[in-house]
Amino acid sequence: MNKWLEELKQLDTKNPGNWPWPFKIGAFVLIFVLILAAGYFGVYQSQLSDLEGQQKKEADLKTTFLEKKKLAVNLEAYQQQRAEIEQSFGALLKQLPTRSEMDALLIDINQAGLGRGLQFDLFKPAPTETTTEFYAERPINLKVIGNYHDLGAFASDVSKLPRIVLLNDLNVVIAKDGILNMEAVAKTYRYLDPDEVAAQRKAAKNAAKAGAPKSAGEK
Repeated sequence: MNKWLEELKQLDTKNPGNWPWPFKIGAFVLIFVLILAAGYFGVYQSQLSDLEGQQKKEADLKTTFLEKKKLAVNLEAYQQQRAEIEQSFGALLKQLPTRSEMDALLIDINQAGLGRGLQFDLFKPAPTETTTEFYAERPINLKVIGNYHDLGAFASDVSKLPRIVLLNDLNVVIAKDGILNMEAVAKTYRYLDPDEVAAQRKAAKNAAKAGAPKSAGEK
């Protein structure tokens, strides 16, 4: 071992051609390893990262392709389903009266009670409506008097009206001789007219602008 170390110290770095063959081979191996290391860290490693990125991109594209292929295969079924939904939605919209039809609906509710022989102690539509993006809700406070069967028939008649009317907050109290007092809130709904929808959207847009934070240059 000491002999090798002594010979290594005596090597002339300026004239490697005169080195003994074992040292020449060792030097070649060392240079080869250094070249490989430089190539790996300088070139191959970055290319490997690019390759991994491209492989991930390829996997994402395959996933997207399969999803779109699935949609394309089921396109006809989706179109049919959409048509059915639009038809159902149209049928529901027809059950919502317009603004001009609301008075007729209130009369229908009143007539449904009178037709069953009920006595109205209170029939008070709310003065204002609660509006959403597409429809308005208007509650009606009711107090009616009648027997059990007539009150049940009235509730059934209201549910069968061509327009949507829901009876909420029912409270039935026995008066006398089988006569009942029923209090309820009948909620009616109507579809907003196009001008009302436009006004709703404009008001929401203006409210959003008013609530948006101002930039540093604005006062």
